[in-house]
Amino acid sequence: MATMPDLVLRDIHQPSAPSWWPPAVGWWWLAAALLVLVCAVVGWRLFRAWRRRRWQQLFDAEVAAAPDAAGRIAAMSSLLRRAARRHRPDADRLHGDEWLSFLDTGVPGAPFTTGDGIALRDGAFRRDAETLDTTALHALARARFIALMLGRRR
Repeated sequence: MATMPDLVLRDIHQPSAPSWWPPAVGWWWLAAALLVLVCAVVGWRLFRAWRRRRWQQLFDAEVAAAPDAAGRIAAMSSLLRRAARRHRPDADRLHGDEWLSFLDTGVPGAPFTTGDGIALRDGAFRRDAETLDTTALHALARARFIALMLGRRR
């Protein structure tokens, strides 16, 4: 066979690389799944923050409705007892040191049996309840109420 002298051969031309946009369908699915996951986490955190604020407002409103210091201490104790039933059905029937020990469960420093929380034992029945530090007790009881309502031991 005779060769053709006027035939010019050229290198093989590669097609151009595909562009990065638009991405393949799998990347869209991955982006959608990540978006759903991020929205779920943000939504859950917003819901928990809203629920925490609602419980704080409930606690503060019930305590503020009491006419005197003894009434405020009784309201704090009542709210704590209602929240404690979420962890132990008979917690509202505990009294004295058993009740304070239950409140101290998981809390560092035992603030209810040795600290300001000891006023919950008999503060609602004392004539001199005005002399107790109800502000510190309120902060302590409110933090424990929120922890019990959120389902944490601490």
